[in-house]
Formats: sequence, C-alpha cells, structure tokens
Amino acid sequence: MEYLTNFKLTISDIKGKSVSKELKDSDANPLLGLQLGNETDASIAGLTGKLKLTGGSDKSGVPMRNDVHGAARKRVLLSKGVGLQNAEVGQRKRKLMRGNTVSEEIYQVNCKFDGELPVESPVEENTEDKKE
Repeated sequence: MEYLTNFKLTISDIKGKSVSKELKDSDANPLLGLQLGNETDASIAGLTGKLKLTGGSDKSGVPMRNDVHGAARKRVLLSKGVGLQNAEVGQRKRKLMRGNTVSEEIYQVNCKFDGELPVESPVEENTEDKKE
C-alpha cells in the first residue's frame, strides 16, 4: 500500500550544525516503520553515511518518546525526560506522547549524521544595511 507521506527531516552532525530537508512521497518511504535509535542510509537526504533517528513529533506537536512502543499516541506517566519540563523532585505528570515508531502521522523526524554536513555557501545579505 503506497502512502503519500511528507516528513520534515532535521539532520544534525557531529559538530552541532543542523540542516532541514523536506522529504515527500516515495523519498520518505524508507523511514516508515523505523524506530528511534535505528540507523538508515543517509542517501535519502542526499548525503553519504548513516543517519541515526533521535526523535520527532507529529502534526500537532506531540513528541515521540523512546520508551513508548508502537506508533500510537498514549498518555504516559512521566517523572523526567522528553516531553516533561520543569518537573520538581518526586513530581510525576501524565502527558500525551507518541510512540517510538515512525508512521504516516509523524511530521518532523530528528536525525544524527555520523559525519560533517557539507558547508553550503552563505546567502548574500544586503551589505548596504550593515554599513549604516
């Protein structure tokens, strides 16, 4: 069954630089079914090497979490980690999380690239504004 998927791929390299790429339809299909922590070939993003899936979120911003299995949304009791900010010691909250498997509902996928991203020429800005 062919799905019309659309992912926003955010790729970070070992130096901390990150780029964003849009993957549509058949280009995005190799990511479907992968889990967080899995590696895939970086050729889907036009790079040579490996990409490791580190996270993501769905169309309404619900983050993916590594310890929630499957692709469904679940309400999970959290004490720390992804999706829970400013928790006091001993405090737990029930939050809506997305599972660790990439599905059609995922909008953004975060990846770690095992090499250095190629340096792209910076966009020329208006030099007249800087002189003033």
